[in-house]
Amino acid sequence: MNTQAKTLEIDIVSDVVCPWCIVGYRQLAEALEASGTPYEIRWHPFELNPAMPPEGQDMEEHLVEKYGLTKAQSDENVARLSDAGSSVGFEFRFGDTMRMHNTFNVHQLLHWADQQGKKHELKQALFTAHFQAHKNLSDIAVLADIAAGIGLERETALAVLEDQRFAEAVREAEQFWQGQGINSVPAVIFNQRHLVSGAQGVENFKSILKQLAEMKE
Repeated sequence: MNTQAKTLEIDIVSDVVCPWCIVGYRQLAEALEASGTPYEIRWHPFELNPAMPPEGQDMEEHLVEKYGLTKAQSDENVARLSDAGSSVGFEFRFGDTMRMHNTFNVHQLLHWADQQGKKHELKQALFTAHFQAHKNLSDIAVLADIAAGIGLERETALAVLEDQRFAEAVREAEQFWQGQGINSVPAVIFNQRHLVSGAQGVENFKSILKQLAEMKE
């Protein structure tokens, strides 16, 4: 009998301006490490705000407009996210300079980084750039700098965004996942069959991983 554990295939549909996406990923990563599960993660694009203009929007204004949150509700949400981030080693630095951005170019850059074997690393750098450094992710020069910061070639990154060479590929990927019924993120799909939505918490992810390991192929 072959007792070697099979590699768990994990597809994660997410956006780098989605706070629960980084929390959910960190929770999953902690559960994977604790369980010793062999895995492969593939990141896929989703735009939280595809109609967002290039200049972006003040974060608090955006939350009020999109979700109808009051100032008190917004503050409560920030506190809850901060606690959730801290519990998995990610510090959210919310503040007055924070803005929501259109991320279509972000996903094009990630598509290119995937070809260089750097998609996961860039994804993490973009989460940090948005939630900790408040970088303008609508600015292609800023995106090229972030790419360079993880060892990718800045001029090529800039060219990729200037000529929009991966725009069609990203649109196709977005449409595919929307066609699979994904309309909110994070969405985690295990072995291309089992969908888990949202940041489930470390213990819940451990339980899910245990159930998957016990399933007969």
